[in-house]
Amino acid sequence: VLSYLSSVCRYFRWWYKKTRIEKKSAFIDLLCAVPLQQIYGCPLGGIGGGTITRGWRGEFCRWQLNPGIYHYETVIADQFTVCLRCKGQTVYQQVLSVERPSTLQGWNWGYCGHYAFYHALYPRAWTVYELPGQNVVLTCRQVSPVIPHDYKDSSLPVGVFIWEVENGRDEDVDVSIMFSMQNGTGTKEDRSGGHWNEPFAFENEGERVVGVLLHHCTHVNPFTFAIAAWEKAGTGVTHLTAFDPTGSGKEVWQDLLQDGRLDSPTGKSSPTVSGEVTAAAVCASCRVPARGHRTLELALAWDMPRVHFGSKEKLHLRRYTRFFGSGGNAAPALSHHALTHYEEWEKKIEAWQKPILENSQLPSWYKSALFNELYFVTDGGTIWVELPPDCCAEDLRGPAGAGLSHLLPVLREYGRFAYLEGQEYRMYNTYDVHFYASFALVMLWPKLQISLQYDIAVTVVNEDVQPRQYLMCGQTAQVKLKNVVPHDVGDPGDEPWQRVNAYLMHDTADWKDLNLKFVLQVYRDYYLTHDSLYLRDMWPVCQAVMESEMKFDTDNDGLIENGGFADQTYDAWVVNGASAYCGGLWLAAVCTMCKMAEVLGDAEIQEKYTGILSKGKEAFERMLWNGKYYNYDSSGNETSSSIMSDRCAGQWFLGACGLDQGEFEVFPKSHVISALKTIFEKNVMSFAGGTMGAVNGMRPDGVPDTSSVQSDEVWIGVVYALAATMIQEGLVEEGFRTAEGCYRTVWERLGMAFQTPEAYREKKVYRSLAYMRPLSIWSMQLALERRAGGAAAPEQPSQVSIHP
Repeated sequence: VLSYLSSVCRYFRWWYKKTRIEKKSAFIDLLCAVPLQQIYGCPLGGIGGGTITRGWRGEFCRWQLNPGIYHYETVIADQFTVCLRCKGQTVYQQVLSVERPSTLQGWNWGYCGHYAFYHALYPRAWTVYELPGQNVVLTCRQVSPVIPHDYKDSSLPVGVFIWEVENGRDEDVDVSIMFSMQNGTGTKEDRSGGHWNEPFAFENEGERVVGVLLHHCTHVNPFTFAIAAWEKAGTGVTHLTAFDPTGSGKEVWQDLLQDGRLDSPTGKSSPTVSGEVTAAAVCASCRVPARGHRTLELALAWDMPRVHFGSKEKLHLRRYTRFFGSGGNAAPALSHHALTHYEEWEKKIEAWQKPILENSQLPSWYKSALFNELYFVTDGGTIWVELPPDCCAEDLRGPAGAGLSHLLPVLREYGRFAYLEGQEYRMYNTYDVHFYASFALVMLWPKLQISLQYDIAVTVVNEDVQPRQYLMCGQTAQVKLKNVVPHDVGDPGDEPWQRVNAYLMHDTADWKDLNLKFVLQVYRDYYLTHDSLYLRDMWPVCQAVMESEMKFDTDNDGLIENGGFADQTYDAWVVNGASAYCGGLWLAAVCTMCKMAEVLGDAEIQEKYTGILSKGKEAFERMLWNGKYYNYDSSGNETSSSIMSDRCAGQWFLGACGLDQGEFEVFPKSHVISALKTIFEKNVMSFAGGTMGAVNGMRPDGVPDTSSVQSDEVWIGVVYALAATMIQEGLVEEGFRTAEGCYRTVWERLGMAFQTPEAYREKKVYRSLAYMRPLSIWSMQLALERRAGGAAAPEQPSQVSIHP
């Protein structure tokens, strides 16, 4: 109790200094959690250029333009409005929002939600409006350029809104869609003064896009919004350069009401004065024949090309500047590109998704989960930046990274990628969690996974000797030891990549899982990509981290021991002695070392690790197998016999790498099946009636393990990984039943769409909204593809020379 109270006091002292004295955000703010709002829909934007999330009711309500920093504000002026005219008279004009706000009261609000329907299948969403009494149906299709294996358009900060208009009347109808937007994101910066708007037209290859630019001129990370429409034959585009979104808005409403058009004044608006807010609108109009159908296409782009993180030390250029320039004037070209390429994007998205969606053997909930959980690839505070043009290999490698010969070419070609552990846990590329989420990257954007791994490898071989106090134990140690994998690559509030290990809770140099997770990912990545240059570069790093890990095998039995504290990803769950989780990861990593040594022709290392594996397997079975499952740990205390849902994590990765049988079988198949069946019986079916996934820890008598705050939680990303393991081992029905509980709980019962948390408990307590780990659902897809003999199960790679 005293130890716990001491750590609480240390955290509170640190939190007070950080937030109240330094006026900065805490990397984990345990005192000010983000409140749950059950409002979110599909986010807008590609990878790494910032995201804007729309709610399922159509509002613009979650903003991440400054990298890694979120604002949860619904900006009421950001709306779509429809105007219908027959025979020269306006017969219907309505904001397509159920809100009834205190501002813009000159507008017709309060659309009846009974007449609207929302569907999302990331990266697209559909909203259908059956306009009451009008016999007109509008369908707004929202598209973002999130396209597997595409490293250009997938980086663009744009979203397209395709409005399909169906006229059920026996007469022609003139239809206008007005898109209004406030200059800003709903923060106090909107009132800081100096912001201004201007109309624009951009024509290229005979296609013309017209709209308004909203220049948001902050001192740090200024940006420009573009709201635009495609001016095609039969489509007219008009605009309003500036209006006051805090007033009644009557002049805007009357302007549209009069003729279904906006006035389209020329020239720029005056810069706002301090305290003033400005907004703009663009309107697309067309005539829809009786019983006919027409399409109006609008787009939103945002151009924040040059970004600083919180420290403001280094300037970074976003990935899309490689294609659209970094001058801050790209918004018109981005809008044009989005509107003239969205059809091509949709063809690629459909080609990717269609085989899964049309597979009748897969349940509907799984199809929804698989694609919708991908929102976090873009909306995980994600940043994707270019290397500076003058950057050289020495700048990247640091003092000790000379062996990474392909580091510079990889990062030069594909840039640097980082995403947060969670929107509330602000650490980039948190590695113990990325281990689970990495399947989404390596399957869909493998070059981003390779780039991320090179960044991790650089930090492995370098060190940061700066001393600091760790909050849980109170001890002082250096920030980063050499030849160990970091916990993360930094806090967006500081300077990521330059200063790593923002995580202050534990000294993770003593964690048992991080080094192993690096080795396992290296071989998994090679197995799926056949990138032999990558394998050669990573091989010395793998050897270094495994040598560092050896010290945890204190009795030289070939198996590492945990240290009697929470020294792995379950950072509040104490482990002592040999353990199923870390011991299993260790044996899996030793196995992949043997395989990599074989591929690279390194006989000496292969012999060394084959000997360790032989000893370690025997120790693991002797110390942990109880005849039915592997014990939590070998400590012999009252919870050492707990059934851990994640105990087969090592086998999960070996199965994904094709190393789960024959000469490379580490864990006896019968033991794996028995352990998984026990988990299904106890952690899944004996918990919440089998409807909430697998609880992390369960006692043999069917009661959840309450020995720690994490043992009686359900971790959604862990459950998806467990389900993948079950599928790999032939327990397909059990795997789907296990994962379904999480999907139903998060997306249906708790209303946490597009903000899947790290954890929940049986009694609807949750922790850490919008979290990285659930991307592990893509390991389920890999397991399914391997079972079906699909392309995701490559032939065994041939031998690779160890020397380039």
